[in-house]
Amino acid sequence: MPVSGKQMLDKFIDAGWEFLRQRGSHVVIGKGIRRAVIPMHKELGRGLELELLKTLRNSKNEGVLHLRSVSTRESKE
Repeated sequence: MPVSGKQMLDKFIDAGWEFLRQRGSHVVIGKGIRRAVIPMHKELGRGLELELLKTLRNSKNEGVLHLRSVSTRESKE
């Protein structure tokens, strides 16, 4: 089932992303140095939907990878 732009934006906001600005029907969100653009359409295209979900998944894993690298460095010292 296709996802709307509003539903995708809600997923990003729930994951800690911030609303930065909107121009027309496109919302720009960010987390740290990462940025993503979400069109506020009734239905997102399948390719765009998958790309945004990939970005969301990678941003969630980024924190875990950072913690692992810090703990690995501490254990070597």
